[in-house]
Amino acid sequence: MKKVAFKTLGCRLNQYETDAIASQFQDNGFKLVPFDKEADVYVINSCTVTHQSDHKSRNFISQANRKNPDSVLVVTGCMANNAKTELEGRNEINYVVENDHKSSVYSLVEAHYNGEIFHPSKINSDLFSYGSTDKGFHTRSMVKIQDGCDNFCTFCIIPSVRGRAVSRPIQDILDNVKNVVKNGAKEVVLTGVNIGRYEYESYKFDDVVEQILDLEGDFRLRISSIEPDGFGNKFLGLLNHPKMTPHLHLCLQSGSDPILLKMRRMYNIKRFKEIVNKVRSVRADFNITTDIIIGFPDESDQDFESTCNIIKDLQFGHVHAFKYSIRKGTRAERMPAQVDERIKTQRSEVLREIADDVKFQYRKQFIGKEQIVLVEKTDGKNAKGYGEHYVPVVFEGCELKRNHFYKVKIKEITKDTDPVLIGEQVK
Repeated sequence: MKKVAFKTLGCRLNQYETDAIASQFQDNGFKLVPFDKEADVYVINSCTVTHQSDHKSRNFISQANRKNPDSVLVVTGCMANNAKTELEGRNEINYVVENDHKSSVYSLVEAHYNGEIFHPSKINSDLFSYGSTDKGFHTRSMVKIQDGCDNFCTFCIIPSVRGRAVSRPIQDILDNVKNVVKNGAKEVVLTGVNIGRYEYESYKFDDVVEQILDLEGDFRLRISSIEPDGFGNKFLGLLNHPKMTPHLHLCLQSGSDPILLKMRRMYNIKRFKEIVNKVRSVRADFNITTDIIIGFPDESDQDFESTCNIIKDLQFGHVHAFKYSIRKGTRAERMPAQVDERIKTQRSEVLREIADDVKFQYRKQFIGKEQIVLVEKTDGKNAKGYGEHYVPVVFEGCELKRNHFYKVKIKEITKDTDPVLIGEQVK
């Protein structure tokens, strides 16, 4: 039995695509092993959003080659698009597969072992033909509904490496959801690059959500990430549906209107706050998580202070903060007043301390309350999973099973960087 190992960097869309590819390998007789173990095939699903992402991908390429120089090494994902020439020049890499051919990674490897060597550009380029994710790395089953983006934010390279926005036919999405639920999925996560801009024939994003929620089955629905400009009133009305989880990742990027304008974001702070307040009018403890870019060109101390203040004001459940990184070919690359790296580092430390405090305060409110937890790991008596608010929970119980829902009474919370709720099963 041949062994295959995966390493995924970046967004949930990458995670979904890795899960689907890993399932395909296993369906065809491959054994899945950890990336730090020796394997016959290594697949690196890369990210190129920041310089740090590129650096990590290069390190994993070297790591795979050290583990087994004779392995088949495939590099795919956004770095495969953005640094294709560089990667194809590295002798240790067998195949560099761009995003629009990623769904055929297994077919490429299969052909390799059959002695058929051909260029990845000759394989299938269907963005949505990934198949099942039932043998992937996550209990939650992600379903891809869209790819690409037309927003062209000044800092972002994604339209260059993922292409223009493309939406999946709605019936294909519904059939995909039905299939994963039939195969035992308890949580479905909608994913894509800019899912709020979904548009297929006369259907919009909220139509997709509404029809999924109307499907039969014991499952809950989660939205992976949505842009504020893709948020409509019909979608707001669906948030109190019993199958909808009270969690949204709503991308902010900056708490300063002048910086948002320079980023070419399609909203202002007033609009963002209106959305958050409307969401929390549906459910006061709704978990809203976000992204923040630190040190965007011309970000002043006042701009940064505005960002810190909005984090405190809106009490985000989690803030994914990262330093601005120049990406070649973007408009922000040519902007004057680039912020010094030392200032970015100082601001990062300040913001992360604020974000950690806000996260702890948000999660602390669940002590004494109940969460419906989907178990990801268990030994039968102790389990770890995520509640409906997408907050990690560990708990004790009896005859606990993976991929099952359990009602858990929260007793306490840990006090580390990523606080975990601790509870016990309600029988």
